[in-house]
Amino acid sequence: MAIDTGLDLDGEYRQIREECGMVERAGRAWIEVNGPDAAEFLQGQVTNETEQLAPGSGAYAALLDRKGHMQADMRILRLADEEFLIDTEPETGPVLLKHLTMYKIGRKVDVAETDGSLLSLIGPGTFGVVELAPGGENDFTPATIAGADCLVVATDEGLDVICKPTSADAVRSQLLADDAIPVSEAAAEILRVENGRPRFGAEMTEANMPAEAGIVERAVSFTKGCYIGQEPVARLHYKGRPNRHLRGLKPAGPVSSGDKVRLGDRDLGSVGTAVLSPASGRIALAILRKEAEPDSTVTVETAEGEVEATVVDLPFVERFSI
Repeated sequence: MAIDTGLDLDGEYRQIREECGMVERAGRAWIEVNGPDAAEFLQGQVTNETEQLAPGSGAYAALLDRKGHMQADMRILRLADEEFLIDTEPETGPVLLKHLTMYKIGRKVDVAETDGSLLSLIGPGTFGVVELAPGGENDFTPATIAGADCLVVATDEGLDVICKPTSADAVRSQLLADDAIPVSEAAAEILRVENGRPRFGAEMTEANMPAEAGIVERAVSFTKGCYIGQEPVARLHYKGRPNRHLRGLKPAGPVSSGDKVRLGDRDLGSVGTAVLSPASGRIALAILRKEAEPDSTVTVETAEGEVEATVVDLPFVERFSI
């Protein structure tokens, strides 16, 4: 359900940087993994720790192929000892569901597609709207909002409220009544790019390893047991240097997703997401070859011609405090 925000994009951006904005995340894919073997099963499939998660906690993780390339990223929430809820990008939902269904054979575990609605509260004023503090990122707590059972999950930008689609209208109305101001996905994308957080399907693809996407610290455990793709990821972490890195770009003119990036005659990669930030001007995220060092100047090939861009370290701006 689209809501008229009543603000222009600059106003929406200020709302999430200074107060609290609400973004409806449409189309997320949801998967339930339940049963006596659920924690051990997931432990052998994804990059992050699942067996040691306590109920009420969660983890960000990736699914890899045997060469260590990413097939999906996801948030895993442990609802109970034998119950997990996973949410992932719309395009990776079928991939993840197929993989988990295939590999569950012989395990006491059920894998099933489910549904959910997700409302993100973003900004330093988030806890003035929902007076809950679940803890660290991906920790969560059950809550009743507008009479509906919800999960309130901590994020790096605020809180996510998860409910059943049948309750979404009532939950949304209650959050609006509690002073959440609706903002667009475009405003949230500006903040994501500023914070240097890659998204699967934008910056990250099946061609990338976690180290290239800059998500190792968040998504990979090097102390857990074996999982698919572990060996190349560990080898790269301990002995190697990624051939590509997540970088920020400050282009001198408009660039778009998919535009090729070059240094001289060498192809470095392509633009993932480009936005016009009220605070930082034209900025973009891209996973580029290692030759794209911070402070270097690269060329972006756009439909209108070549645009120079400066490579910068991430994030573009400091995160606000929640």
